[in-house]
Amino acid sequence: MSGPITLASVFEGLVGDRLTGWDQAISRTVVDSRKAEHGALFVALKGDQVDGHDYVGDAFSRGAIAAIVEHTVPFAGLPIDTDGPLAAFPASWSLPLVIKTADSLQALQRIASFWRRQHVVRTIGITGSVGKTTTKELAAAVLKRRSPTLKSEASYNNEVGLPLAIMALTDRHKFAVLEMGMYDVGEIANLARIARPHVGVVTIIGPVHAGRAKTLERIVAAKTELVEALPPAPEGVAILNYDDDNVRAMAEATAARVFYYGLSPEAHLWADEIDGLGLDGIRFQLHYQGEALHVRIPLLGRHSVHTALRAAAVGLTEGLDWQEIIEGLRAPSAQLRLVAVPGPCDSTILDDTYNASPASGIAALNLLHELEGRKIAVLGDMLELGGHEREGHQKVGMRALEVVDILITVGPRGRMIGQTALRWGMDADRVMMVDTNDQAVALLEQVVSEGDVILVKGSRGMAMEEIVGSLGRNEWNSR
Repeated sequence: MSGPITLASVFEGLVGDRLTGWDQAISRTVVDSRKAEHGALFVALKGDQVDGHDYVGDAFSRGAIAAIVEHTVPFAGLPIDTDGPLAAFPASWSLPLVIKTADSLQALQRIASFWRRQHVVRTIGITGSVGKTTTKELAAAVLKRRSPTLKSEASYNNEVGLPLAIMALTDRHKFAVLEMGMYDVGEIANLARIARPHVGVVTIIGPVHAGRAKTLERIVAAKTELVEALPPAPEGVAILNYDDDNVRAMAEATAARVFYYGLSPEAHLWADEIDGLGLDGIRFQLHYQGEALHVRIPLLGRHSVHTALRAAAVGLTEGLDWQEIIEGLRAPSAQLRLVAVPGPCDSTILDDTYNASPASGIAALNLLHELEGRKIAVLGDMLELGGHEREGHQKVGMRALEVVDILITVGPRGRMIGQTALRWGMDADRVMMVDTNDQAVALLEQVVSEGDVILVKGSRGMAMEEIVGSLGRNEWNSR
């Protein structure tokens, strides 16, 4: 097989037998009917708020040729029950098809696992509490300098997203770079069973998702599942952050070859002479096997040197040369999460609204500190911190006190950031605490002036991109 997955492969993944006459190629696999297109496979999943079974007809109207469902749907498609005998299926039927199975999510995972096994592809799994997506983007940019590389879309990093990413594999891909997230123990182990990674990259371990995993120790155990799943050396490689004690200790849990990266000369690949250049990126010196290279890349913030080290480590372990690695590190597509965009009154917005944790919040404030101009931080709730919630928000508040000229917090947890800054001496007229994004926008309309740099950051559930959208429309330039 060389092209995209076909209906025949879908059936084979589901029931273990291959049907003849079902070689229709699937253009893409989706769980959102709005993303369906001609030739798509739609998987109907039951969610807390939405049931995908209600949208099978919509997916078909957009061109989907098949849908996987758990129960009968009000659509006159031709049903196939995967519990029935395949030998009884006719060689040809008109499309679209309704494929009935006991569990749609498990069906998606079984098909993806089957499809992964059909491909000889070096698979890189990436996990950690922060930095997964940017590392995935940068590592893929590096590997693409050598061979065609599949990467998971956006944050396709869970029990739904990872199988969707794998379903896009073709024989032209020589590498696959897949992000692996978790809420609790057992989830990454399941993702690894589907993806079969050869290389595992671990970023930083922190109390993100502690609301579900409960303790930092449990989070460490969950992240360790990636390196536990790697094949033994030399095929398997665990790329570990030497600067994080919890990550460094994962070397004891894997049979793979261990490759350390970090800021310590004890690591295999390390960096020093780090110079933050504000919106112009970062400059640093790389060290590897007695060789030193001076590098400048467009990633924002000094903390991004670890992202560069991770991507470079992937390149080195996969046999790329330094020219390929440096070209990949400089790829303009690599800067994904924190981006600088124009704001009102000739201000600059640092849009870091995708998600937030104490570590990433402090890193974003560190970048803000490097920039010229009056500094405004709009900081929202950091969710899923569990028992670390108060301490995490207080740490961000302490750093905000040291960095910003004006602090605006959004939400009840964000209020802890503002209260900490006030408690430790920040002037009351420089701290504003509100409950909604609209209220934050109203405050910004009053305080933003020419040359300001505005950091906007909060957890995904806070939807703080709404603030960036209002700022980016430049509605106040005429005032």
